[in-house]
Amino acid sequence: MRAVAVIPARYQSVRFPGKPLAPIAGIPMIRRVWEGTRTAKSLRAVIVATDDERIAETCRQFGAEVVMTRGDHPTGTDRLAEVAESLDDDVIVNVQGDEPLIEGFAIDAVVEALCRDSQVPMSTLVHPLEGAAIDDPNRVKVVLDRSGHALYFSRSRIPALRNPEKPPRYWQHVGLYAYRRDFLAEYMRLEPTDAERAEALEQLRALENGYRIRCAVVEGWVSSPVDVPSDVARVEARLRELGRP
Repeated sequence: MRAVAVIPARYQSVRFPGKPLAPIAGIPMIRRVWEGTRTAKSLRAVIVATDDERIAETCRQFGAEVVMTRGDHPTGTDRLAEVAESLDDDVIVNVQGDEPLIEGFAIDAVVEALCRDSQVPMSTLVHPLEGAAIDDPNRVKVVLDRSGHALYFSRSRIPALRNPEKPPRYWQHVGLYAYRRDFLAEYMRLEPTDAERAEALEQLRALENGYRIRCAVVEGWVSSPVDVPSDVARVEARLRELGRP
């Protein structure tokens, strides 16, 4: 199936205004996300979707394809859906613009998970949870069934630890999604749901409406999102650990 990646990027972040243009070791974060996304073998194209001319001009300078969108979108998924209306690809991949260390093989795993399971309308990414992140509400946890489908996502620790001698396997969710194009349009017509509002996690809207989400599990890569300005130093330290410029 034909797949295209869209990177939603807005300037007016409440916790970190101008975040897509924040330099990570001297390179704008949006460029690092774009360059990492382009290494995916499953994508025919990578598009940056923004409503801000400052972001658009920066992206054009380093060669990215840019689509200007409306400025009233409440979420990145809404911005993604607007761009998808003009595309005829089978799979639309939402790559978060605040994952500067994203790698192509992780994106390929999510696309492959969707293509291999014809019964699911969307897929996403998980990896083993590092201990320090288990109680961090910015690190979303997920419980999987035995077939690799998501049972629930939460900002809290799930499952609960009742027997310390037999701790469960904890998984961290990464905000990377692959949607079948027709389902994306259907999904955007659904009303926000109770758990979605409580957790502030859009993917729960799909689960609460009875849709299944296939989870691709990756090893050897850890999500390093930038949520607030102090996260920049952490990501730069991670780059040094990896020996990357």
